[in-house]
Amino acid sequence: MTLEQVARRARVSTATVSRVLSNKAVVSGGARARVLKAIEDLNYSPNLIARGLAGGSRSIGVIVSNLENPFFMDVFKAIETGADSAGFDVLMADTGYNPERLSANVRLMIGRRVAGLAAIVSEMDRGLIAQLEEYRIPAVFVDVGLPGPHIANIRVDYRRGMEKLIAYLYSLGHRHVGFLGHHISLGPINQRQKVVLDAVQGYSDLRVETAADDDSLEGGRRGARTLLAIKPTLTAILCANDLMALGALRELRERGLHVPRDISVTGFDNIQLGQFSAPPLTSVHVSRDEIGRIICDHLIRHAALDREVMIDPELVLRDSTGPAPSRPVKLRVASRTRDCVSG
Repeated sequence: MTLEQVARRARVSTATVSRVLSNKAVVSGGARARVLKAIEDLNYSPNLIARGLAGGSRSIGVIVSNLENPFFMDVFKAIETGADSAGFDVLMADTGYNPERLSANVRLMIGRRVAGLAAIVSEMDRGLIAQLEEYRIPAVFVDVGLPGPHIANIRVDYRRGMEKLIAYLYSLGHRHVGFLGHHISLGPINQRQKVVLDAVQGYSDLRVETAADDDSLEGGRRGARTLLAIKPTLTAILCANDLMALGALRELRERGLHVPRDISVTGFDNIQLGQFSAPPLTSVHVSRDEIGRIICDHLIRHAALDREVMIDPELVLRDSTGPAPSRPVKLRVASRTRDCVSG
């Protein structure tokens, strides 16, 4: 396939295709979408080295699902630190949870002849594995779990993390909780909701309502609104990640609800912003530094890596959780900040 064929299929000029490939100029959303779709349809992998755009064999690629979520940026920064110390550049791409954008970005990374590829994503196209194997590009996927001789997988033990949260809330007297997720049609994220539903089965008197929205602050607000519309008497909301939990806190605050006196809120990932929210957020810590180190060890230092490495999360208790209310409370009271880690 050639650049000209991509341009014809996308109904744009070859210059527009080049701008999309280099990501160095603004291209309208419609034109960019058509170019990416044409790249996908034609299975186009440009040789960007020949165009003078490549980082060469001293570059690694990092693809994430949502750069607006600090969790992904934290992982990127950890990878960038390790890569820089080894004399490598890092190329980054954001999929927005879109499998087609993931496919296009992987092909662009192949075209740049990266030395290795890290995909911290929840969406996946299994056809990409054959391409990575064809080019013999070492790759690390986080939470996707796809097989391949040159592919390693890092998994976060979300089941253990969610079970810790459920047990902790139950010990505080919570018996009717809500779970707020996002993109639940994607396997790794849907697993968090499934774990919550499974964990509830272990408690005969514990019930859970579920809702989903965008992976964003505003998505957290809307999701909390949906859960309270379903069941206004919920005593706790578990969020799939901290970003959505921060949005949920905003919604609860604007409704005049006190956290945690009236309702408790938990997140997942333990991003730094959660320590500065009002109140500070109870969460589950996932070590982005460890994920970044493992990725750099495998892609740059070629360290032997098990086909699957499990990251064990830790429960972090702060002031967004407390005992379930026995009756409605109208008065606001100040909460004392606590920050302790439980294994």
